[in-house]
Amino acid sequence: MDRLRNLIQYQFVIIFIWMGFIMGLSFLEAPLKFQAPSVTLAIGLEIGRLVFKVLNRVELAFSLSLLLYLLLFSANVRIKVLGYLIIFIVLTQSSFLLPALDERALIYISGKEIEGASPHIYYVVLEILKVLALLFLGIWQLAAHKKKYSGEVLHPHS
Repeated sequence: MDRLRNLIQYQFVIIFIWMGFIMGLSFLEAPLKFQAPSVTLAIGLEIGRLVFKVLNRVELAFSLSLLLYLLLFSANVRIKVLGYLIIFIVLTQSSFLLPALDERALIYISGKEIEGASPHIYYVVLEILKVLALLFLGIWQLAAHKKKYSGEVLHPHS
């Protein structure tokens, strides 16, 4: 239990790692793969399905860690509101947007025509909002952590 407590009290580190995952995959890898001359749209979509399935699982684990932090350590209202917003975004993406995008990708990959508007823009907007929320949350958590432990000598094995 002490190890879990130590891990969760350094949640800001996890938040910045999480933000790095999103920046690297959603905003770099995803658009860049379609610029490679030999990557067709179908192949790019297949790669994207795999990457975002794994990223989503990682984000669900990060969300669970964040939830534990919010329930066990944070009394700061602003941190709680932002934390719960991030969790809500991840659950919305996981439950609604990713399945819809996955279904559209499978239709395209199978060679069929896709009908209707794509929810992709909603996913992108939520990704941008999530990254901004993670940035502020990480900064606020770090500030709260520094305030709580200023002047104390931290012993990693205690």
